[in-house]
Amino acid sequence: MTATLKVRFGGCSVGGVKALNQDAFAAHLPTDRELTFKGSAAVIADGVSSCADSHIASQTSVTSFIADYFSTPHSWSVKQSVSRVLHGLNRWLHQHNNAAQPDRDSMMCTFASAIIKSNTLHCFHVGDSRIYHWHQGDLEQLTQDHTRKEAGRNFLARALGGDSQLEVDYQTRPVQADDLILLTSDGLHEFVKPRQLKQLLADHSDIEACARALVQQALDNGSDDNVTALLMVVDQLPEETLDESQQRLARLPIPPVLKIGNRIDDYEVLDIIFSGTRSHMYRVIDRGTEQQFTLKVPSLNFSDDSLYLDGFIREEWVGQRISHCNVMKTFSPRQPKRFLYYLGEYIEGETLRQWMNDNPEPPLETVRALMQQIVQGMRAFQRADMVHQDLKPENIMIDRDGRVKILDFGTVLIAGIEEIASPLDKSIPQGSVNYVAPEYLTGERGSFRSDLFSLAVICYEMLTGELPYKEPSVKRSQLASYSELHYIPALNHRPQLPLWVEGCLRKGLQANPIHRYSALSEFLQDLNQPNPALEARIRRQPLLERNPLKFWQGAAILLLLANLVQLLL
Repeated sequence: MTATLKVRFGGCSVGGVKALNQDAFAAHLPTDRELTFKGSAAVIADGVSSCADSHIASQTSVTSFIADYFSTPHSWSVKQSVSRVLHGLNRWLHQHNNAAQPDRDSMMCTFASAIIKSNTLHCFHVGDSRIYHWHQGDLEQLTQDHTRKEAGRNFLARALGGDSQLEVDYQTRPVQADDLILLTSDGLHEFVKPRQLKQLLADHSDIEACARALVQQALDNGSDDNVTALLMVVDQLPEETLDESQQRLARLPIPPVLKIGNRIDDYEVLDIIFSGTRSHMYRVIDRGTEQQFTLKVPSLNFSDDSLYLDGFIREEWVGQRISHCNVMKTFSPRQPKRFLYYLGEYIEGETLRQWMNDNPEPPLETVRALMQQIVQGMRAFQRADMVHQDLKPENIMIDRDGRVKILDFGTVLIAGIEEIASPLDKSIPQGSVNYVAPEYLTGERGSFRSDLFSLAVICYEMLTGELPYKEPSVKRSQLASYSELHYIPALNHRPQLPLWVEGCLRKGLQANPIHRYSALSEFLQDLNQPNPALEARIRRQPLLERNPLKFWQGAAILLLLANLVQLLL
């Protein structure tokens, strides 16, 4: 089963030496879709001491924030959702303050919220409440207090409800299982030293007890304010989103070109598979497990190319999420990476391009068998709601056992919310020259029918050694209309092909995607068994459209006979 986010909360808040506790906190861990789209949230607020009604501000802020944040649309990002909610809260508090009697203190409070969505911590902060991140024994303060000193005393520079315009600090960072997030009011962190905080957080198996111990330590150290501690412990994380993976991996340095015998992390280079201007691929062995992999590294030439690096990171992410015998897998290393690379399964074999060069006119049944395997791999992408977008003979391997493996996921289209943030430029046609689906050239979004077009081009080329459309037409980056493309019948190159195979290829290679097959299984069915309807449709066509070569051969023969008759007469 897919892992889900699991966190635990623990908190404690006391008035301390004061009669009224102006601190407040709240936390919420939703279930199902809300957990996926909104994550879990912890929030703390501290009422401004000089304001008699600030306890109402803090209590209202934390309860309203939790209710309103989890009511925002699922399509909104965390930042957009929190921004809308906080600005609404600030506006309400500020308007209430403006309407209050002049001699009555206003409602203002500090505010800090920690939201964990997927593998990312989102921090929002106004005032002098704090957020800490505890990771493997190290404690880091994530927020900076919004205070200023006057006459030797600290005064708040920002507060919720203090001004009509709200300025909120925002930051994100990755989190891991067993991490702990601590939110505190100033009555705690001003009286408990970081060293004491680390000691008390070391044992957080019972986080309620841990929160109480933190509060008690502040009181023991002479805190003269309300004291609050709120803890959030990460027990389990879901798989990284593509965006999270990109942010994490993009920080890693690109290693230099490697030689045989060099090591990168735990992997020793056994062979250089290829070394080009865009990337380098090596056969490596994990010296810890003795398992062999391919290790792919981006070229240093593209270290500043965000579009290229996006595609490189996308390859690893996609390969870890599609598990199918006809799709190359990528693997997470046993230890955190120190450099930017990815591990793929080592495939001994040849590309489909090499196979086509060695088999210029293969039997129809051999082509069918390979097509069957490619379609099975494409179905794995379809089930994952992904479109490959760059199918071509160079991106398909055939191993020593004859098994097909689909490679290269750098331009894979991934449906879902993570696709919205992709840096891929959709104005650039996806795919390679001669195999790219025409809809990309008209500026349309790709679909599984786009992959089906590329598949049909590959099938056509395997059977004929040629391409179904003239290269100059496809090489343009834009296409005004589908009528600019003129299909060349496969029978022109291989006249002995059955007419129903010609019909199958013709339908799969329709320039307009709405006229292609509506399912991969339909294409495969018509490639294996005669479809009388497709065959009849071709027979009804004029010979010039059905088989231009035969038409012009016949026309030439008739012209020759006419000339001979004229000479004889």
